[in-house]
Amino acid sequence: MDTEEGREPTRALTESECWERIHAAPYGRIAVAAADEIDVFPINHGVLDGMIVFRTSAGTKLLKLTIRQRVVFEIDGTDGPEAFSVMVKGVAEEFDRDADTLDAEKTGVTPWAPEPKDRWVRIHPTSVSGRAFRRRM
Repeated sequence: MDTEEGREPTRALTESECWERIHAAPYGRIAVAAADEIDVFPINHGVLDGMIVFRTSAGTKLLKLTIRQRVVFEIDGTDGPEAFSVMVKGVAEEFDRDADTLDAEKTGVTPWAPEPKDRWVRIHPTSVSGRAFRRRM
C-alpha cells in the first residue's frame, strides 16, 4: 500500500534491525521520570551482552536513575533515503564490580563531555521497537 505522496508506508523494524542501528549510533537519549518530572539526557553508549551501557557522573541523571530505574533509551537518524527511530524500554542500574566495568570499558565508550564520568550504568531492555520510512526527497 502506498501513501498519498507515493512513498511506501512506515514499516516496523525487526529487533535485529533495531540493535544494528543502536550499535551504529554515535549517541542516544535516555528519558527518566522522578518526582513528577521527566528529564531527557543525551548519552554516548555501547552495547554489551544485550544491554546498553554508558558512563555518567554523580549528579541529576544518576540520582534520578536511583530513584526511578525505569527508563526509555532512544536513537533516531537517517540511512540514505530512509529515516528511523528506535526505542528501548528497560530498567537501569549502576554497576561497579571490577569485572563488569572492565568488560564495559572494552565497548570503547568514552565521555564526550570534559567532566569525569566515573560511574557506569546499564539498561536491561524489557522491550525494543523501531520504525523506518522513506524520507521525502
